[in-house]
Amino acid sequence: MKGLVLDAGALIALEKRDRRVMNLLDVVLEEGGRLLIPAPVLAQVLRDPARQYEIWRLATDPKNVVLELGLEEAKMIGALLARSHVFDVVDAHVVLCGRKFRMPILTSDPKDLAALDGELELLRV
Repeated sequence: MKGLVLDAGALIALEKRDRRVMNLLDVVLEEGGRLLIPAPVLAQVLRDPARQYEIWRLATDPKNVVLELGLEEAKMIGALLARSHVFDVVDAHVVLCGRKFRMPILTSDPKDLAALDGELELLRV
């Protein structure tokens, strides 16, 4: 697997030391893959980097990428939300990242993400 896009549920599972999630992330990294974290997801979850060491370590590891939400992404997200009649900007950014990098998304909300794009590969936390 070349990598995974992580949503908030994936980061929360990591913080709770969910063995299945930790093992999956380790396998991706051991195989040379990257973990992609949309910046709004990180903002949604990260409250105290000192206490949330695993999330902070993942986000600051140079092998992984925190994906910013800039002007072009905002335009695409707005269009996606308009088409799907969904209102969650963070979920839409996660979907956009999965599309752009052609990577599966590790999520606790596959139903919500599928409402935005039913073609994406979604792995349930």
